[in-house]
Amino acid sequence: MVQQLSGLSTQRGASVTSIVFIIIALGLVVKLIVAIVPAQIGDYQLTKTLSAELKASNNNKETAKQFVERVDKQLSINADYDTKAEDVLTFKDKKAGQLAVYKKYEVTNKLFGNVDIVNRFEGDIDPTKAE
Repeated sequence: MVQQLSGLSTQRGASVTSIVFIIIALGLVVKLIVAIVPAQIGDYQLTKTLSAELKASNNNKETAKQFVERVDKQLSINADYDTKAEDVLTFKDKKAGQLAVYKKYEVTNKLFGNVDIVNRFEGDIDPTKAE
């Protein structure tokens, strides 16, 4: 019997088109990771800093103004010069020693052309999570 060498059943492997699509998809995934992960890490660090400073301010019975000054000083030490406490925080409670804050801000990264990725971060800052 003679086997037929042509046909779909004898073809194996990926075509050039599918390899190009896979490379494009991997490039897009890498680009998304590069745009999203640093913003997530920055938010984690900011939340940790705010939590520690809130705990210290409440323990020292500081006012809201003193807390904002403390946060701005810590952000400048951490070389986060773009972030100002007034732009990120709103106070839920301004009583000295009982400060409660809410964080809300966004980070925009360019993906390609006129397409941007916007990471929005918001939530209450919990001083009990400070180490």
